[in-house]
Amino acid sequence: MVQPMKRIALVATVLAASACAKKEPPAPKDPAPPQVVQGPTAAKADPVNLPPAGTAPPPVTVDKEIPMWNVALKTLQGKDAKLADFKGKALMLVNVASKCGLTPQYSTLEALQKKYGPKGFTVVGFPCNQFGGQEPGSAQDIEEFCSTTYGVTFPMMEKVDVNGTGRHEIYKELTALADAKGYTGDIRWNFEKFVVSADGTKITRFHPQTTPDDPTVIAAVEAALPK
Repeated sequence: MVQPMKRIALVATVLAASACAKKEPPAPKDPAPPQVVQGPTAAKADPVNLPPAGTAPPPVTVDKEIPMWNVALKTLQGKDAKLADFKGKALMLVNVASKCGLTPQYSTLEALQKKYGPKGFTVVGFPCNQFGGQEPGSAQDIEEFCSTTYGVTFPMMEKVDVNGTGRHEIYKELTALADAKGYTGDIRWNFEKFVVSADGTKITRFHPQTTPDDPTVIAAVEAALPK
């Protein structure tokens, strides 16, 4: 049996320990996550900034089995690829460059990718150094630039020629197609665009200076999506 004095001492010890525990400062709260403020480049890649679709120019009807689907390609990472890998999706094929006045179009290409990718669409980029030497870097240089500067997530192929005697087989077929004004022939500059329907039967060609967020381009993309 605990003696009275010992019991008093025990109670005093418990009360003192309890008082000390109450005096301990509360655990710090988790800090609030930092507020992310988009810079102008990232903001342009936000799909909410895309305008509504306008009216698409008439596409060119092609044979859905045209040879370009199975032409051998290499990705920027050196992996084997072909356009047939993307069959069933609407495509935007575009020759790109890292040091061009039109290079900021990467932002709106990425905005299209984010908005329409889940609906069955993808941009496919073809780096090209034929216009003013504006894509001089290695595959690693190009990939790093696209990733760090514009946050590009769409597939990028190896560097190719789109004009001249070394014109890539895919561009031999694409350059034979007319745009809305009847132009056929050589690619005119960086960022010329070809929107291909998901069933592979219709292709719409756009001038390099027609931006990816032009309402006519957006209309062509929406018309090309899988039905």
